[in-house]
Amino acid sequence: MKRRLSIFIYAILAGICIGLGGVVFLRLKDTFPGSNVVGALLFTVGLFTICTRGYQLFTGKACYIFDNKPGYLLDLAVIWVGNLVGTFGFACLLRATSLCGPDSGIQLTAAAMVESKMAGGYLNLFLLAIACNILIFIAVNGFANNPHELGKYLSLFLGVSVFILAGTEHSIADMFYWAVSGIPAAQPGKSLLCLIVISLGNVVGGVIFPLAERAYKKLTDA
Repeated sequence: MKRRLSIFIYAILAGICIGLGGVVFLRLKDTFPGSNVVGALLFTVGLFTICTRGYQLFTGKACYIFDNKPGYLLDLAVIWVGNLVGTFGFACLLRATSLCGPDSGIQLTAAAMVESKMAGGYLNLFLLAIACNILIFIAVNGFANNPHELGKYLSLFLGVSVFILAGTEHSIADMFYWAVSGIPAAQPGKSLLCLIVISLGNVVGGVIFPLAERAYKKLTDA
């Protein structure tokens, strides 16, 4: 119980970190149209902090399902809920300020993004989420295992910025965008279902490379 409580707290902190990256991205997107590259690079502050501080992020942890015992699935559920609390809590805090309160530029930008995501349909969200977590695996696994200090941080910056610029779907970033947009208040059921579909797609994308690498090792060792 104590271990899962600590996981939950670190998951909340991870959600806040993703919110910090998200608000920078939205701010630049609203204030300086065409600055997506800069926004994508600065968004990396979220994953950079999470990896260097050891916080719990669902999308990164989902890559290691097959490296752990079945109880790890419960850990993932706790992390997902903690990330949700962190992103929504941080978004609610921001919505109480002039920075991104109701009808602010950031809120309207987030709402337009979320409406576009929802209009694409569930299959579209699922497939884009798979693509996203392939890049997240590259980022977090590169940070953990690259023997070169520069390589570790390049993995983070390239993995995160590319998944944003490519237009893929990151469930925890989307939690923040949904919360800032205000749409969940009007469409709670559909919003939650979209986030679940994206999360499942992230899980699938996160295990593709690890499973392929395992299969390769078995074939070469046989």
